[in-house]
Amino acid sequence: MSTAESTRLGAGARPRARDLTGYAAGSLGMGVWVTVPGLLLLYFMTHTLGVPPGVAGLTLLLPKILDAIAHPLFGTLSDRQARRDGHRRGMLRWGLLLALAWIGLFSVPSGVSGWSAALWVGAFYIAGNMLFACFQVPYLTTPSDLRIGYHERTRVFMYRMLLLTVGLLGAGVAAPALVSSGERADYARMAVLLAGVLVATGAVAVVFTRRLTDRCGFRIPDGQGHSVLGDVRIAWADRDFRTLVLSFLFTSTTTHLFLAAVPFYTEYMLDDDGLTAVFMGAFLVPAAIAGPVWKKVSRRTGKHRALLMCQGTFVVGPLALWPGDSIGVPATVAVIAVLGTAFAGLQLFAFSLLPDVVDAAESRGTARAGAYTGVWTATDATGTAIGPYVYSAALALGGFVSTTDGHDIAQSDSALLAILVGVTVVPAALMAVAVAFQSRFSLDRTHSPTG
Repeated sequence: MSTAESTRLGAGARPRARDLTGYAAGSLGMGVWVTVPGLLLLYFMTHTLGVPPGVAGLTLLLPKILDAIAHPLFGTLSDRQARRDGHRRGMLRWGLLLALAWIGLFSVPSGVSGWSAALWVGAFYIAGNMLFACFQVPYLTTPSDLRIGYHERTRVFMYRMLLLTVGLLGAGVAAPALVSSGERADYARMAVLLAGVLVATGAVAVVFTRRLTDRCGFRIPDGQGHSVLGDVRIAWADRDFRTLVLSFLFTSTTTHLFLAAVPFYTEYMLDDDGLTAVFMGAFLVPAAIAGPVWKKVSRRTGKHRALLMCQGTFVVGPLALWPGDSIGVPATVAVIAVLGTAFAGLQLFAFSLLPDVVDAAESRGTARAGAYTGVWTATDATGTAIGPYVYSAALALGGFVSTTDGHDIAQSDSALLAILVGVTVVPAALMAVAVAFQSRFSLDRTHSPTG
C-alpha cells in the first residue's frame, strides 16, 4: 500500500460542504434510475407496449432475483478492492456505463409488443441493474468508509438525500411530462435526454468520493479472503443489521409500490393523467426541503425513533386517498405532500443507520462495509421490484386490461377497485410490517451518539 493510501487509514477531518455536495451529486443520477422505471416502466409496458399486467410485473420482478445475488457479490468484490487498493473507485467507474442500458430500456422498436416487448425491456433492465449495482454498492459504502462519527454520518446522508430528492423530483416531474402522449418515440427521446444526467453526475461523484476519503480517512474493511456467502452470513448474523434490513425491505416495497401506482390513480380515480407530474412534485418538493428539519429531529429523538415516526405516517397517509376525487385535488395534494415529507425521513434515517451498524460491527472486529452494503442494496433492489409487482398482481386480479400506444380503454369495476385498494390499503399494510420490524431495532438505544 502506498504512503498516500496509508495516510487515509487514520482519523480524518470533518467533511467539507463542497466535498459532500460533489459526492452527493451521484445521487442525482441515482434518482433518475430509481424514479423513472419505478414510476413509468409498469405503465409504459401496459399502456404503450401492450404487455399484460401480470407479465409486466414479472418483467420487473425477475431481474431483481439476479440483483439479490449480484449486490452481495459486488459488496465482497468492493471490499477486496478496498483492501488491495485503499479505495473502491474502480467499480464506481463501471457504473458510468449505465446510460447505455438506460437508453435501450425505453427505446423499444416499433412493432415489438406483448411478450416480445417484455423480453426486450427485461434484458435491458437486467443490464441496467448490474451496472447500477456497480455504482450503487461502492457509492453507498462511502459513509461507512469515512472515519467520522454518529451525527456526521447523518450529515453526509442529509446532503445525499437532498441531491437524491432533487434527482427524484426532476425525473419524476420531467419524465411524465416528456412522455405524456404515450408514444414510443417520446419514451426514447426522454431516455436520451436523461442519459446525460446519469453520466455527468456519476463522473462528478467519482471525483468527490476520492476527495472525501482523502480528507476524512478511509476505513479498510476487516477480514481477508472471505467468500460472498461467508460475508453474507456475517452480515445476517448481526441482529441489528438483520432487523434494519427487514424493516427497510418493507419500507422500500411500500414506497416503490406507491410510485408505480400514482399514474394509475391519477388516470382512473381522478380522470386526469396530467396530475401525475403534479403529484410527483407535491411528493418530492417537501422531501427536498425536509432533510435539515429531520436532522434536527434526529438530534433530539435519535434516528430510530424518527424513522418510526416517518413509517407511522406512511401507515396512515395512503388510506386518506381512498375517497379519490370526492375530497378534491387540493386535499389530495396535501396528503401527497405529507407522504413526501415522511419519505425524506424514511430515506435519511434508514440509510444513515446503516453506517452506524457497520461502526458497531467494527468495534466487535467483524466490519465488512461493502458486504453489509451489498446486502442492503440487494434489499433495496428487491423492494424496488416487489412493490410494482404487488401492484401489478392487484391489477391482474382485478381484471385490468392493457393497451398500446396510450389508447384509452374502459376498465371494469373490479379493475377500478383493484387500482384503489392497491394504492391505499396495500401500502398501509406493508408499512405496518416495516414498523413491526423497526420497533425491534436496539442499536440506536445503546450506541453512544457522539461525533
